[in-house]
Amino acid sequence: MGRREKPEFEQKLLNLARVTRVVKGGRRFRFRATLVIGNRKGMVGVGVAKGSDVSDAIQKAFNDAKKNMVTIELAGSTISHDVSAKLGAARVLLKPASEGRGIIAGGAVRSVVNLLGVKDIVSKSLGASNPLNVARVTVKALLQLKAPRVPKAVAPTEAVAAKSE
Repeated sequence: MGRREKPEFEQKLLNLARVTRVVKGGRRFRFRATLVIGNRKGMVGVGVAKGSDVSDAIQKAFNDAKKNMVTIELAGSTISHDVSAKLGAARVLLKPASEGRGIIAGGAVRSVVNLLGVKDIVSKSLGASNPLNVARVTVKALLQLKAPRVPKAVAPTEAVAAKSE
């Protein structure tokens, strides 16, 4: 038996909905998939697509998420500072947490930060609860992060002996 290769990105399906288009002859159904992908090493993407069947919609959403992939610099297992963002009616607050605290987030925010590779974070989602908008605003907030500051190495100075008179 051949061993399966580990996929480049992990994926999490946020929402799968049956959508309807009304035409003269009746209703036409399609499926809309909302998907988050990430490598748990600082890359994450959100994709949404429609297809005639579920697997087609998920595959198209995966390709869309790959196109919308962003890279975010992390500070160890958390983020470097507090950030917040607003997109439409959805608003998200993200705060760094001490090591071992875990991911304190719900729904779409949890999926995005988990697939990004963050292990400790505190978040609050306000306003709209639509998974697509919450996932997009979470990525928007993460893009506001500045690179974590590392203190510069200071060259040692020589001690000068005091002259005794």
